[in-house]
Amino acid sequence: MRLTRFMKITMLSVFALIFSINLQSEELMKFQLQSQAFKECEKIPSKYTCDGENISPPLSWDFAPLGTKSFALIVDDPDAPGGIKIHWVVYNIPSTVFSCKENEPPTGSSPGANDQGQPKYRGPCPPDGTHRYFFKLYALKQDLKLPKGATKQEVEDAMQSLVLGEAQLIGTYSRNQ
Repeated sequence: MRLTRFMKITMLSVFALIFSINLQSEELMKFQLQSQAFKECEKIPSKYTCDGENISPPLSWDFAPLGTKSFALIVDDPDAPGGIKIHWVVYNIPSTVFSCKENEPPTGSSPGANDQGQPKYRGPCPPDGTHRYFFKLYALKQDLKLPKGATKQEVEDAMQSLVLGEAQLIGTYSRNQ
């Protein structure tokens, strides 16, 4: 069958449209982390800090990469004097879990150690100025073979070749003194 010039142009246009739609849908379906308590780069409510109840905020995530078997969550403050402060480490979050409620770790997860060696969330408590708090969620190819209470460094080392994707949410906080 011989294709006319019109048919060739029409077929190319259809392929270009399909390719464009796929690129747009991939961008819309990007792995993302969000909180109902605060938006990207906004102030974290004091309820989730040392000035309030010091409880973890609710988090949810969508569009994990294909092949995700587990997640790891790390919350840190790169603006802390004397180096990065670790506020929360949680790993081996099952791939079937897509949220954590306020004041609760994700269901079925393993708690890691914050910078005070405690296996729990420690809310923002900057000594001065406004600090940024990075909530980083990693999609992993498999669970991490670590005991409970692993440090941020141990988790990062263990997941080095297992990361399929990363989603991030940044919140800010300054104390009213």
